[in-house]
Amino acid sequence: MARPRTITDERILNAVAAVIDRRGPEFTVADVAAEAGVSVGAVAKRFGSKSGLLQALTKAGTEEVVRRMREAGSVRAALMMWFDRLNDPVVATNNLAQLGVDLIDPELRALLAKHYAALEEELEVLCAAEELPPNAARVLAALVYGISMDWSVRPRGDLLERMAEDVDLVLEGMRGNG
Repeated sequence: MARPRTITDERILNAVAAVIDRRGPEFTVADVAAEAGVSVGAVAKRFGSKSGLLQALTKAGTEEVVRRMREAGSVRAALMMWFDRLNDPVVATNNLAQLGVDLIDPELRALLAKHYAALEEELEVLCAAEELPPNAARVLAALVYGISMDWSVRPRGDLLERMAEDVDLVLEGMRGNG
């Protein structure tokens, strides 16, 4: 009879996210194992490699963000939660650096394309419910991606405050209140 798993994938993937937040693409499987409190062998057996960890993290991240967007209930709330955990310049920069490395790997780049498509699809549903113009989801997604990238390299003020201000301005214009 197989021994039950006491270490969940979620625990290991949370460790991957925490290590990326601190170290960016310099992280190792050993860093993840230490953060999760498990052996390197346990991580390697479950995910195979650093790339396997990143693929699993991306898939889980897509599911989590889509779930949170559905719970958000509005376009503004959904956009505001996309980057809510990156409201620290070091964390934002490390995650942006990891994104740059992920884009080099064809498998990770394909998963990121699916991730962005899933987010935009959910955003389209919310935009339609709020009767925003065609392509509003694409424009709003590009806005928050651009804000997060700019703030990652030039952190001035609070990321979420800046995002709220810019999103509100664009939504006001889209609704014809501007």
